[in-house]
Amino acid sequence: MSELTGRTAVITGGASGIGAACARRFAAAGARVTIADLNGDGAQALADELGGAAWPVDLSDTKALASLSLDCDILLNNAGLQHVSPIEEFDPDRFALMLRVMLEAPFLLIRAALPAMYRRGFGRIINLSSVHGLRASPYKVAYVSAKHGLEGLSKVTALEGGPHGVTSNCINPTYVRTPLVEAQLPAQAKLHGIAEEDVVSQVMLTESVVKRLVEPDEVASLALWLAGPDAGMVTGTSHTMDGGWTAR
Repeated sequence: MSELTGRTAVITGGASGIGAACARRFAAAGARVTIADLNGDGAQALADELGGAAWPVDLSDTKALASLSLDCDILLNNAGLQHVSPIEEFDPDRFALMLRVMLEAPFLLIRAALPAMYRRGFGRIINLSSVHGLRASPYKVAYVSAKHGLEGLSKVTALEGGPHGVTSNCINPTYVRTPLVEAQLPAQAKLHGIAEEDVVSQVMLTESVVKRLVEPDEVASLALWLAGPDAGMVTGTSHTMDGGWTAR
């Protein structure tokens, strides 16, 4: 595979889960990958494995990102976090943190990357949204708000970037088999009054026709295509990978 030979990619939240799967796919396709992650050791370990670079970064420090300049062909905004709580009990600081990491940071990274992309006449912005960028669920006010905002950011980027050869798209999976999803199980069980082992079947998969979790490598396969040469006319879109959830 050589679809990305000569390209450079920055992947946030790249040390594990979906980000790591994308990093491996991109590297196998010829890209030089920078693994951006709060977990500096994990980022370095994967960068060493793939012959790429590590970027230990706290994406919640948006003041530091405001003066950033990024020179890359592909930017994959993947980093995220989750917190499950009713609105009236949702900690305001946690809400603000989640919006900084999942909406403000992608804006600032796109802002930092576009000038170099414009100069080259090529760029790929890929935003890891969610089915929750298109649909809401209870107890996830910050996550749903951030992902809905990310959808709008992606579309505006597509409109502005198109004349310069830059595409911008969202990927919208349902629950993916990652540590982020596994960490939700205790809180979801408590909120719904069910056993932890029943959360996947009774909460996470209720809206999907295909009754299984998405695998990280499935998401990475779509990200690879969006990053490649065949997706030049695909921009401003949201690509669901949700087992039929949004078909309802």
